[in-house]
Amino acid sequence: MELRSVEELMDLLYACRGTRDVPDRARPPAVDLHDHALRTAALLRRGRPADKELQVAGLVQPVGGLLWPGAPRARGPRGRRGAHPPRRGGPPWSLRAWGRVAHLVRRCPRRDTPADDGLLALRQASEEGRTAGFDAGVLEDWRTVLELLAARNSRLGAVD
Repeated sequence: MELRSVEELMDLLYACRGTRDVPDRARPPAVDLHDHALRTAALLRRGRPADKELQVAGLVQPVGGLLWPGAPRARGPRGRRGAHPPRRGGPPWSLRAWGRVAHLVRRCPRRDTPADDGLLALRQASEEGRTAGFDAGVLEDWRTVLELLAARNSRLGAVD
């Protein structure tokens, strides 16, 4: 299923409150996916204010494992492995129509992938966002950016 609306993405990100990623040896302890998403996007907004696609990739990357089958699972609010946020019926989500955003999100966790400048910035912001201690605002702050990006992709024919 294609990502049909900004509202669906916002719902997914809101639903991730209290959902923690599963740490591995290469990462610090598990973090709340919702907070991680906001911090990663905020760091990219500060460092790359003109690159809205990169910022949205930062917002979506922490929950990317919930968007594609076979990706690492997260822990729910009670620590259950494999927890997923509630979503409406249908097959797993896809960001394929979001072009560069989807490309960055899919490639970010892979350490063995040749990296371009945007991918390196996303990885760095994601790692820093795991431990950064600052107020990254609220998800609603991102609605306008998400709507503008969705509208642009729609005009370019990327979204049905």
